[in-house]
Amino acid sequence: MSPRGRAVIFWIIGVLAYVIAVFHRQTLGVAGIEAAVRLGAGPAGLSTLAMLQLLVYAAMQVPVGVLADRIGSKRMLVAGAAVMACGQLVFALADGLPAGAAGRALIGCGDAMTFISVIRLVNVFFPAHRNPLLVQLTGLIGQLGAIASAVPMIHSLHTYGWTPTFLGAAALGAVAALLLLTALRDARPQRVERRPSLRAAWAEPGTRLGMWTHAATQSSAAGFLMLWGYPFLVTGQGLAPSTAGVLLSTLTLCGMVCGPLLGYLAGRFPLRRSWMVFAVVGTTAGAWTAVLLWPGRAPLWLLVLLVVVLAANGPASLIGFDYARTFNPVARIGAATGIVNGGGFVASVALIALIGIVLDVLGETTLDTFRWAFAVQYPIWALGVAQVLRYRGRTRQRLRLAAQNP
Repeated sequence: MSPRGRAVIFWIIGVLAYVIAVFHRQTLGVAGIEAAVRLGAGPAGLSTLAMLQLLVYAAMQVPVGVLADRIGSKRMLVAGAAVMACGQLVFALADGLPAGAAGRALIGCGDAMTFISVIRLVNVFFPAHRNPLLVQLTGLIGQLGAIASAVPMIHSLHTYGWTPTFLGAAALGAVAALLLLTALRDARPQRVERRPSLRAAWAEPGTRLGMWTHAATQSSAAGFLMLWGYPFLVTGQGLAPSTAGVLLSTLTLCGMVCGPLLGYLAGRFPLRRSWMVFAVVGTTAGAWTAVLLWPGRAPLWLLVLLVVVLAANGPASLIGFDYARTFNPVARIGAATGIVNGGGFVASVALIALIGIVLDVLGETTLDTFRWAFAVQYPIWALGVAQVLRYRGRTRQRLRLAAQNP
């Protein structure tokens, strides 16, 4: 087989691992109501589960980026799949909040090892000019895991119950680990010194521009998909569970359509990438404002509009990785990618936690309390946009100085 053919096969295997990782990541999002009963958790407890999962994910980003550069993608992907399978097993058997939290923490840890490792496969096996498209395709195809975690998970929970559903998820993770162990090959990692790589990646303004891009665009859709969207649609807006599941799947499907378009535009107009970020944040804030200010329950067409607008958040967040690739050499791309990815998930953790705290303080989950809870998104958007503007200016200044002093 030609080197190009092997590269494509290895990338496909890596993407399949990422699809399964996204599936594991999103399973709590449609099990929130059942988790509240099973684990005896209120809104703050549920937000703690999702927050802990994302916090572990975010905290692991930089160490995982460095490890991927040091020991290679295959070992990281196998370890990630195995850890996520263990996490789903623990979650399947959990009957209280501490055990549930342990399961979600394991899932966050294994999930953290996956995306960066797949990005490293792209950097190792494909030429640089192919990277932006392949990163977008990786994110795009990975969303199939979110689709699998919506309607099928809801159906399984209602048909088979909690333990069989999450035992099935654990078995899927074990199969993924076995496939990666037997079918994936990896190039020998380059030796990279940890501290200089991290320092140089963080010192690069383009890395922090990517980090804040990821934070500004990812958090709203992530919080909606991972935990609070399903309760908001069912409990707050009064939709049937099946309708809410279809809306969550619609969000993911529309994101798969937006991805190639934003990827093309980012490649075609690289100096306008920040304006794409501002457009996505602005339309997201506008759609949420319309839903939250609507008197009574929002009509279905407006909720559909909301999920369609939210669909652009995930693809727009991948522009952050494009900034990391643009302004960092390959030798430190793992560290830079980890910084960018960590920033987005820290913002998502903050949003999920704040929504849960507001709901818990208000004492009930009604449409009005959901309105106040989702209003915490506005300061997060404001901070993200301000920081993108700040580091865009610094990046442009550095480019001008480099042009003047070649």
